[in-house]
Amino acid sequence: MRELFDLAKFDSYKEDNRREVKKAESGLPNSLWDTYSSFANCYGGVIILGVKENEDGSWYTTGLKDAAKLKKDFWNTINNRKKVSLNLLKDDDIETYSMNNTDDVIMVIYVPIAKREQKPIYINDDLFGGTFRRNWEGDYHCTRLQVKTMLRDQAEETMDMEVLDEACLEDLNMDSIRGYRNSHKSFKPGHPFERLDDNEYLRVIGAAGVSKADKKLHPTAAGMLMFGNEYDIVRYFPDYFLDYRENPDTVIRWTDRLQSSSGEWSGNLFDFYFRIYNKIIRDIKVPFKMQDGFRVDDTPVHRALREALANCIINADFHGKYGIIIIKDGDTLILENPGYIRIGREQMLRGGKSDPRNKSLMKMFNMIDIGEHAGSGVPNIFNVWEDEGWEEPIIEENFDPDRTSLTLKFTEKQAIKTSDKKQAIKTSDKNQLIKNRQVKQLNKTAAHMQKIRMYLQEHETAKTSDIAEILNLSVARTRVLLSEMEDIEAFGANRIRTYRLRRK
Repeated sequence: MRELFDLAKFDSYKEDNRREVKKAESGLPNSLWDTYSSFANCYGGVIILGVKENEDGSWYTTGLKDAAKLKKDFWNTINNRKKVSLNLLKDDDIETYSMNNTDDVIMVIYVPIAKREQKPIYINDDLFGGTFRRNWEGDYHCTRLQVKTMLRDQAEETMDMEVLDEACLEDLNMDSIRGYRNSHKSFKPGHPFERLDDNEYLRVIGAAGVSKADKKLHPTAAGMLMFGNEYDIVRYFPDYFLDYRENPDTVIRWTDRLQSSSGEWSGNLFDFYFRIYNKIIRDIKVPFKMQDGFRVDDTPVHRALREALANCIINADFHGKYGIIIIKDGDTLILENPGYIRIGREQMLRGGKSDPRNKSLMKMFNMIDIGEHAGSGVPNIFNVWEDEGWEEPIIEENFDPDRTSLTLKFTEKQAIKTSDKKQAIKTSDKNQLIKNRQVKQLNKTAAHMQKIRMYLQEHETAKTSDIAEILNLSVARTRVLLSEMEDIEAFGANRIRTYRLRRK
């Protein structure tokens, strides 16, 4: 938070979605609390009192008449539950500064982002009328839908765990269930769940649950979304919609389009995932590689795309507007889902924490080896794109309606800028740049592999997490390295898998 305001940079600042200035000449302005609610419900921010905005957007100080009294009034008000639903601030979240050795004093208030279970932060004891969010133009009232979304997200049990009392297991699509069970069997041959009948199998994977009303087994929301038919799914999720579009054309508009409402297929998440995945990997080049006598057709890019597609589904708010939209346009892939990022964009990029909107769906995808468990999925996507030398992925979060999008470009990074203009690099220079990058990456990879060998020589066996820790890499990236080392062999199932040097 402290990086949002530096007194030395005062003249360079302008208002944006994380900075707001207010004169506060006659005391605390009423609009201050709108901004407090906005920042808390979005990304956090700073409110600076004693400052006014010029017409060109620059700031100038007006000063505060009695900063001590203003600060006392602020603390009294923010701790009044009739005015503010929750005080998020600590004592050191308010600072005062004297400007340029003058009598002008300004007050800087650092507002942190509220945790999921604390949202919505609202004012005037009015949940639906006093909840705000922030955009570049300022503070705006949240819609009832946005408030209800934040209320749903408070719960530890995610909405997909709900048992649908009015639905019956016969409503589910048996072909989809059979396809899922085959995928699970291929990934985990001999798994104890193989012996279960379909009803019990659906219960243990989270697709069905016992109703409190009649004590019978019914589909959960996750089970209906994953295995239901579209015409049944929309009874429980009226805004449910899946849409894949490929290669826009001025004449026929789209060369390939798949919609959940077409009636030509089930329209559920399981079938959508595999139909779309096979389309988006169609143009991915697969290098020739043999392992244990078999060709390996999987690459880090394939795994990253599986992660991106799973994330899009697992974190979707299926009560939200416009549904899941995936667009493949030339060298660009855009994955867009309803719902804001529950852990915040910055934490998502850092990784290490996982807070999916649909925990049961995540479990079901994990059981067929799709998706990460520990919040390393998005950082791994960025790492793969960096390793390939492609343009950095773009994550965008929009509100009203709440939507999150991930843009992946399969194109080389832009050329070096000269005098703030992008200049094309000569072919020879570009080739050399690519070669240097590849050599650097190979050297880095070789160093990691040598470190793994030395560690296994000393410890004989190790788990993926142990090796990842000594390399300071994600578990996903470490797993990729291990799969590429022919002198390493693995033992045990996925969760208890260990590695050792292959014996000569």
